[in-house]
Amino acid sequence: MREIIEAIGEWSAQGEPVAVATVIETWGSAPRGVGAKMALTPSHRIAGSVSGGCVEGAVFEAGVETLETGRPQLLRFGVADETAFETVGLACGGSIEVFVEPLTPALRAFWQRVFEQDIPAATATVVQGPESWLGYKLMLDADGEVLPAADVRGGAVHAALLGAARAALQEGVSRRIELLTAEGLQLTAFIETILPKPTLIIIGGVHIAIALTTMAKAIGYRVIIVDPRSAFGNAERFPHADRIINEHPRKAFESLTITRSTAVVTLTHDAKFDDPTLRVALASPAFYVGALGGKTTREARRRRLADAGLSEAQLSRLHSPIGIDIGARTPEEIALATMAQIVAARNGNSTRTM
Repeated sequence: MREIIEAIGEWSAQGEPVAVATVIETWGSAPRGVGAKMALTPSHRIAGSVSGGCVEGAVFEAGVETLETGRPQLLRFGVADETAFETVGLACGGSIEVFVEPLTPALRAFWQRVFEQDIPAATATVVQGPESWLGYKLMLDADGEVLPAADVRGGAVHAALLGAARAALQEGVSRRIELLTAEGLQLTAFIETILPKPTLIIIGGVHIAIALTTMAKAIGYRVIIVDPRSAFGNAERFPHADRIINEHPRKAFESLTITRSTAVVTLTHDAKFDDPTLRVALASPAFYVGALGGKTTREARRRRLADAGLSEAQLSRLHSPIGIDIGARTPEEIALATMAQIVAARNGNSTRTM
């Protein structure tokens, strides 16, 4: 979504109406995942993508129609889609559902605030159901603020969507849900979570960290370097880092917040730096924790961490040896293997090498 926020702001400032298309469900080998977005205007301005090019033309036409009528649309595309656009389909063999809606000032302002403050949030949108509810949207941020605060058309639907949005935000996942009210009202809603920009905390300003920082920044991560040794952790070595902390990790973590969007790696080979880091990281909600080190180092480290009180479940979260197995030898290759494993973990794929 971040890729379209700037474009949306620019177009709206120029007075252009904007439609947004969102992938809400995929089957098989879909080209883009749930939550992928494309924004468009009637003047043929497009940002983002829902399929990597396969169905963008058809989605653009639907978006223009939606802006003209004010009515959202739920589209489905497959290998040979005959229900929406007979000549349009996905060459990859998968299927996707795309919800197209006009961008409202309230939603644009909500997205802008969430991304400027880099806070988690969720939206719940009715994508199928009675005409009066189609496109209804509830917005929830990490502080608990809900927009709209209530809905005069039906408190039961509002309450159900709010509960689903809170649950999705807690889990950090997007999902499609079916609702059936006591009055027999059937609705389908898409609950979308917006997570903060992912952060990579690197302990140790060693050579591998230089390449790892460059790769992480290239794919949108915020990078924090922690090394009490100013000769290793400095702006000259890490010009792309967002923050450099020249403190012992134990002290540094007093000012750092670890969330579900955080990855932590230790690269020092030094127990006095690695162990305090891992005790904090393995007990945190970080989506990835990795540590550099050979077999002897790993075994000794595991014993120390167990003696320090970490559970077997917490210890099993540690990726060590670090990185996927590509036969990496140089610092740059090790950084590549490590970043690949971090991305896989964030996307829910297991690449554990232990």
